[in-house]
Amino acid sequence: MRELEEKLGFGAIVGHDDVVGHLKNAIRTDKVSHAYIFGGERGSGKRLMATVFAMTLQCREHGTDPCQVCPSCRKIQSGNHPDVIYVTHEKPNSIGIDDIREQLIGDISIRPYESRYKIYIVDDASKLTLQAQNALLKTIEEPPAYAVIILLADNPDILLPTITSRCVRLNLKPVSDDDMKDYLMNQLHVPDYQAEIEASFAQGNIGRAKHLAESTDFMEMTEDVIRLLKHSRQMEVAEMIETVKAWSADKQDIYDRLDIFTMWFRDVLLFKATREIDGLIFKEEINAVSDRASVSSYEGIEKILKAIQTAGDRLRANVNFELTMELLFLTIHEE
Repeated sequence: MRELEEKLGFGAIVGHDDVVGHLKNAIRTDKVSHAYIFGGERGSGKRLMATVFAMTLQCREHGTDPCQVCPSCRKIQSGNHPDVIYVTHEKPNSIGIDDIREQLIGDISIRPYESRYKIYIVDDASKLTLQAQNALLKTIEEPPAYAVIILLADNPDILLPTITSRCVRLNLKPVSDDDMKDYLMNQLHVPDYQAEIEASFAQGNIGRAKHLAESTDFMEMTEDVIRLLKHSRQMEVAEMIETVKAWSADKQDIYDRLDIFTMWFRDVLLFKATREIDGLIFKEEINAVSDRASVSSYEGIEKILKAIQTAGDRLRANVNFELTMELLFLTIHEE
């Protein structure tokens, strides 16, 4: 595990108050389970949650939050604690039976070296093969008293029912936009306007929000899209086609661009219906949003939103890129 750059504690976790509360209560009442599944999409904070939980369990202060300064906490922060094992796998798309046998099953009978618990964190647990899961099952059924196994799964439903029924399952739900915006502004020092856009774009995924905040490319792309949308009614079709050709050089970003299209026209629709600014994502572009709302009908805006979704579906089905985007731009231009 690479060295963690900042001190960790439950206070570093954004949202997920129900999961944090459950884990703290288990520690407080000395009812820690031998096996957990932390479920949630990639970037939801499963690994951070597992690491903080492990730190708290091994902390020499024995509180419901890691002290972050004892030798045990410092070792976990640097990735060097002998009783906290991160199970790894060489094959990118699967965790095989050999990985589980060598790193977990064959090791778990050895008592902790220096702590009360011996904790195994299995990232990408959705990639466990059936053989690996069956091999792990016996260990989960009859674990040593000191063992805690934490499975981190993007999709826990893929795991065998015999595995999930023997674990405490805790799902990390999407973080609210308000919590996300607060995190971006106060922890990552992102300006208000930028935080509003990135919080909405991240759709509750804290990892994605952090990535966006640390990337200069995202805001440059956002500004590029907004420039187009602000002038889409006045632009000639030929100009739009030239834009399509420019975007075709980097097709990886197109789904992000389409998401920004959707966010923009939802702002237009919301402002047309309410005439209020507070609920808008692109508040600083209120004049352009208002202008578009005044010239497009409700039916026209709904047609554009549907066209954006259709464009995304067509691109995923490998329909011609330039033709798909030209059809979308024509709808935006005419409606």
